[in-house]
Amino acid sequence: MTEKTKPVVIEMNGDAEAPTPAQAPPVPDMEEPAADGRAMQTMAVMASGRSGVLGRLFLGSTLALVMAGVSVALWDFVFSLMARNIWLGRGVLALVGLFLLAALGLVLREWVALARLKRIDRLRNDVTSVLAESDLAGARKLAARLVKLYDRRPEMRWAVAGFSEHCDDMLDADALLHHAERNLMPPLDAAARREIEAAARQVATVTAIVPLALADVVVALVANLRMVRRIATIYGGRTGGLGSWRLLKTVMLHLAATGAVSVGDDMISSIMGGGMVGKLSRRFGEGIVNGALTARVGLTAMELCRPLPFDAMKRPKVTAIVKSALAGLFG
Repeated sequence: MTEKTKPVVIEMNGDAEAPTPAQAPPVPDMEEPAADGRAMQTMAVMASGRSGVLGRLFLGSTLALVMAGVSVALWDFVFSLMARNIWLGRGVLALVGLFLLAALGLVLREWVALARLKRIDRLRNDVTSVLAESDLAGARKLAARLVKLYDRRPEMRWAVAGFSEHCDDMLDADALLHHAERNLMPPLDAAARREIEAAARQVATVTAIVPLALADVVVALVANLRMVRRIATIYGGRTGGLGSWRLLKTVMLHLAATGAVSVGDDMISSIMGGGMVGKLSRRFGEGIVNGALTARVGLTAMELCRPLPFDAMKRPKVTAIVKSALAGLFG
């Protein structure tokens, strides 16, 4: 027979006191990973993704086949109705004509929007070259183009009048373009900054409050697309759906090229102050990071849509915009 194992009893010293649960060391807190703005980074990848030659060929051929199939089916449908009832067929044919006319109008609007964006790009490039060469005659031509761009807008009449009043007194290209920037850009910059703050506030709020998966990505994509479109409209480059997406893609490619798609703890510390964010919830930290990245996207859109570069005026800071956005949220 195997001898049964008996419990081992360890006798404690009679003079020592037994430890209590209160004397046990605290359980170490599990450190959560730092907020990295995953929603904005995912949106940036979606917006800046480039399709290869095979991808464009596949999409183009698929779209052509779908349009051909729809056209043939619509043709057979209309003429079969005309064979049954001539007036019913004519009515459907008129609806098809209205549809084609509306589609043509949408295409023309997109073409005009892209043309306006290209005009702003040419104006900004010409300003850069004129500043580099100190060409006074070219600067006066650019001043006339700026006046023509903004003189029909009611909110810009005072700014255009103040700029035109002293335009002839400027005898230097740099002074003339700096005078244009100080007089024409402040109201436009203020309107663009309000749009950036609103978009950053919306993205930060949805990220911090809504727990649904991919909801923050969808909201970030829609908010950034709408923000970029409104910023372009403020500076005179009205965009359609295709133009807005193209401009957002350009902004994302610019941010990717400059390495500004991600945000670090230094920006979060500068926004919230010290190590406060480390004591807050992860969702709130993600909201702040996504809002900061949205502000950075908006500032890049300002630089790309602004006809005059930031030379005589200071470029807005991301921290200041996020602070204003959060103040508007809690105020």
